[in-house]
Amino acid sequence: MTWETVIGLETHVELATATKIFCSCTTQFGGAPNTHCCPVCTGMPGALPVLNEKVLEYAVKASLALGCTVTQNCRFDRKNYFYPDLPKAYQISQLYLPIGRDGKVSFPLPDGGRKTIGIHELHMEEDAGKLVHDPWQDQTQCDYNRCGVPLIEIVTEPDFRSGEEVVAYLEKLRETLQYLGVSDCKMQEGSLRCDVNLSVRPAGSDELGTRTEMKNLNSFKAITRAVQYEAQRQIERIQEGKRVVQETRRWDENKDATYPMRSKENAQDYRYFPEPDLPPIQIGDDDLARLRAQMPEMAEAKRERYQAQYGLSAYDAGMMTSEKALADYFEECVALGAEPKTACNWIMTQVLRKLKELGQEPGRMAFTPDRLCRLLALVEEGSLNRNTAVAVLDAVFEDNGDVDEYVRAHGLSQVRDTGLIEAVVAQVLADNPQSVADLRGGKEKAFGFLVGQCMKALKGQGEPKLVNETLRRKLEEL
Repeated sequence: MTWETVIGLETHVELATATKIFCSCTTQFGGAPNTHCCPVCTGMPGALPVLNEKVLEYAVKASLALGCTVTQNCRFDRKNYFYPDLPKAYQISQLYLPIGRDGKVSFPLPDGGRKTIGIHELHMEEDAGKLVHDPWQDQTQCDYNRCGVPLIEIVTEPDFRSGEEVVAYLEKLRETLQYLGVSDCKMQEGSLRCDVNLSVRPAGSDELGTRTEMKNLNSFKAITRAVQYEAQRQIERIQEGKRVVQETRRWDENKDATYPMRSKENAQDYRYFPEPDLPPIQIGDDDLARLRAQMPEMAEAKRERYQAQYGLSAYDAGMMTSEKALADYFEECVALGAEPKTACNWIMTQVLRKLKELGQEPGRMAFTPDRLCRLLALVEEGSLNRNTAVAVLDAVFEDNGDVDEYVRAHGLSQVRDTGLIEAVVAQVLADNPQSVADLRGGKEKAFGFLVGQCMKALKGQGEPKLVNETLRRKLEEL
């Protein structure tokens, strides 16, 4: 029998606001445990939440970018349950009137095709804290720094059929949210967390099988492997005549397997009701139009424009738009007068090389576009050859040093003194009569040797075009 895997996703995204969703505590990652929290985000008696307006703005923009219908009259709901990472015994979320509904996302697949999936809903909610389990002391410690960090949860329809499709969607989602500026989507810091709901059924069947939910998936690689493992596990159970249990499972990276966390046979009653401490939200037509007008050019549109406007290849355009910070860097270089293809080549080769060496992200790079443009201008005008320019970039990259000052201080400018070059060429020809004879005998490699001797005499600083022209002219005069 042929089996089909059916997958739906619940993706939690931390929003890039400076403060939390209902209080003024910082959302900064890290910090000593329990230093980024207050009576509001820990739910102390008498503390009242106040909605962060930026959270609403980011949620609306994300809804628009994902093709959702924005619920202009919505509200928050109280989800009641007790777990130690939420000390107030409830979470403020949205159930009945989520901010966004009925969206669609289209994205490319690795095989060159495209896939469109449905977005069931997008809602706002607060994050919970973090539990740290200490097996040595047999203790569980609570860190409430993350309590109240603003989230949007994006729930898809069960439209995925493989781990590869899931990863392609998440890459598109991450790209979209980063370009919007609503989240940094750093999986390693928990800014983007994905739960995978998976079931299997006979190919051609319309009936959904019993699903499991997988958590602790903190990388695209882990998601692909977990989907493959869980689908095969369910198929084997069914073929053995056993029942798939509806449950939450955790992915174990070391064992390359999922294992049960808790049963979901009887869904917990969260006793949702409208959040009494927050008023309903009303988004006017003018506000919605204003936020729609603020939507930036997205990565896919940039890729098409870069190819049409700047003549970049599809690959080059893809590289330049792989991160918004990189696209912004490239566009500023072009605005400063750099030839687009040249700027693209230097960014792809030298700038990305240095970022990788330093373990930095494009958005935190010290080396500014005006410094790169000045370096390119020196190469273009013949003051520096490419190899020297690369060395200059290496030297000034980390502290954004002045290119002209470095070149001047280290005497790196190319020699363009025609009198000096002519004298050097004449001396090289006089010192290498055999190479001159070889060249006249048809051995073209001899010309390269002579050029090399000239450059060596000029300490590598001769302007290559001028050296070549002078050498050819002197050879003709012999």
